[in-house]
Amino acid sequence: MREVDPKVDEAIETLNMKDGPTRRKLLSGAGLVSATAAAGALLSACGSSKAGASSKGGVAGNFPKTPAWQFWFVNHVTTNSFFVPTQYGFQDAAALLGLPVPKWGGSTNSIASQMVSEINTAISAKAAGIATTLINSTSFTTPVADAMNAGIPVISYNADGLVSSSGVPDIGCNRLCYVGQALFTSGQQLGVRIRSLIPTPGPVVIFIETPGQGNIQPRYDGAASVLKPLGYSVAEIPTTTVPATILANEKAYLLAHKTVKGAFAVDSTSTSFLAQALAETGMSSLPNGGFDTVPQTLTNIKAGKTGFTIYQDPYLQGFLPTLYLYLYNISGGTLPPSDSDTGLSFITKDNLDEYNLSSRYQGSTTAEKYLPRPAGAISNPMATTST
Repeated sequence: MREVDPKVDEAIETLNMKDGPTRRKLLSGAGLVSATAAAGALLSACGSSKAGASSKGGVAGNFPKTPAWQFWFVNHVTTNSFFVPTQYGFQDAAALLGLPVPKWGGSTNSIASQMVSEINTAISAKAAGIATTLINSTSFTTPVADAMNAGIPVISYNADGLVSSSGVPDIGCNRLCYVGQALFTSGQQLGVRIRSLIPTPGPVVIFIETPGQGNIQPRYDGAASVLKPLGYSVAEIPTTTVPATILANEKAYLLAHKTVKGAFAVDSTSTSFLAQALAETGMSSLPNGGFDTVPQTLTNIKAGKTGFTIYQDPYLQGFLPTLYLYLYNISGGTLPPSDSDTGLSFITKDNLDEYNLSSRYQGSTTAEKYLPRPAGAISNPMATTST
């Protein structure tokens, strides 16, 4: 988490908003001052000059007054706890920009037709912008094209179509950009971590809620692309999206495969149940880990029951699309949004504390909080890409 630079703090003071201090805390806690060029541009515009920084009529910073643009977020599992920070992200971005809170809808059970219906509703309502997950590469071709043809910008987040088993993307629509994790790459990194935990090839299991779905299948494929050539046997076991069924399916597989050397998952809910499933089958000593920072997974890591989780920052997946749609609209379409990788970080017991604090950024509280950045050096691996 990054502290606000004094100049940025001054810029934020120019925002004529009732809860300016709260927004200051938001930007500090989310670390967005340096996280994206778009956020930097927003703050730069707000602080370009003290003389011209006064706001009129509740308009953010030096930006002109705009219509009350209504954005829509379409999601595949609207009640899943993973997306609580995403909703806080778009709520906070909308408050910062003086916009209505984006609408939230879609499917509770990864049913693409329900998501398409929500997109069509947004089009009929003349939405100012749509952010949607693309859980496959075929269902969204027409509705996204319809929205774009109607002059409605569309951004994908969290899932961006499919990726072949060899890593070739098949997005399937003409959305403007993607905001989310590089999913196949994250799976490859999962495979590398599994190899480090289980150096001798053998049978491992990777649990997955919905095989074939664009937000998680690439992770399994990425892991398998690393492990299978080395001689590992990698089982892909569906768990469904129903919590009680997930636990039952994990336990059933483990009980029937006592020789498995490790148990992992590529979605948040399957990951959160790993520790319980292993404990109830007498296999707690197995290496295990997965994805995302839902509270139960963080609790399991703290207790030493789960070894790691891979973080993709769901808060940014709500905040950035809202900011990007705003900038696209206010610039007359001359600031097209760019693909934004929201990260791939391993969280273990060693670095858990900063992620395990109560905050909107992890979805554990509704309260607006400033989270001071830990003192000392910032640990980050050597950069390898510039895109």
